[in-house]
Amino acid sequence: MSPAFPSRAAIVATAGESIALGSRSFAAASRLFDRRTRERAWLLYAWCRACDDLADGQDHGHDMIRVEDPEARLATIRNRTQAALDGEWVGDPAFDALRMVVEETGMPHRFIWDVVDGFALDAADWRPRSESDLHRYCYHVAGAVGCMMAVVMGVRPDDEATLDRACDLGLAFQLANIARDIAEDARAERCYLPIEWLVEVDIPPGEQLKPPFRQRLTMLARRLTSQAEAYEASARSGTPALSFRSAWAVLAAARIYGGIARTVAKAGDHAWDHRVSTSALEKLAAIGRSFYEARRRSALYPPTPRDGLWTRPR
Repeated sequence: MSPAFPSRAAIVATAGESIALGSRSFAAASRLFDRRTRERAWLLYAWCRACDDLADGQDHGHDMIRVEDPEARLATIRNRTQAALDGEWVGDPAFDALRMVVEETGMPHRFIWDVVDGFALDAADWRPRSESDLHRYCYHVAGAVGCMMAVVMGVRPDDEATLDRACDLGLAFQLANIARDIAEDARAERCYLPIEWLVEVDIPPGEQLKPPFRQRLTMLARRLTSQAEAYEASARSGTPALSFRSAWAVLAAARIYGGIARTVAKAGDHAWDHRVSTSALEKLAAIGRSFYEARRRSALYPPTPRDGLWTRPR
């Protein structure tokens, strides 16, 4: 008698619960997809969330701590991910979700392992030295996820131009995250500000949050948010290649998450007094405005050069 495995509907339901708990912003934007795309987006999110929680000792992205066994956690991520890609039932809903979305979309495995390489950087207590290092890290933890989401939305894996724009949106999200989470990262003994930036403004390692350096830190945070805005603008040029509902979801997510970067920049020295987020009303406003943008996306967001922007590895 063969063992009883969870149905696809059960795995999707669990994934939907994961995104609702882990990210209200992404959950709101995902509702704009057609049903098939929405379910696949939830499946992909569930795997990303589970890996992130394993790596950082979190619960749905909350209460990050400094873990004592990062290499063992990374090995668990690698082993379960490989099992999923081999078509096995893993017995963990998030990794079984990955197996499903890969089978249904023909997802290139290289993007999945690029994301895992991001967890490996954190497990090795890696720090970016240069701006290029920062962008490489952002690619592994978010830009590659943007490429995966593009495939979920029906973009061909060989459509490099559209994948570049999808990657840009992931970079924008992660740069905004880093700017917002400087204090939270510091409590976990992490810092994603490039060492060269800190040296440039004479902030000693590990002291970026101390009062004497707050104005200099604000300047670096605004450098992050300015870059996030540039990558967000580039990402919008990829939306004409998407269906209307996918473009609507992407533009809404960009506006919601872009709002986080803009709030951090506006808050200045007080950006880390409390965790920046977007309200329910702000999310609704972003969704409404993005509907109009999605309808006119070809006129509003024609192809533009990516001059000066970092380009993902091929």
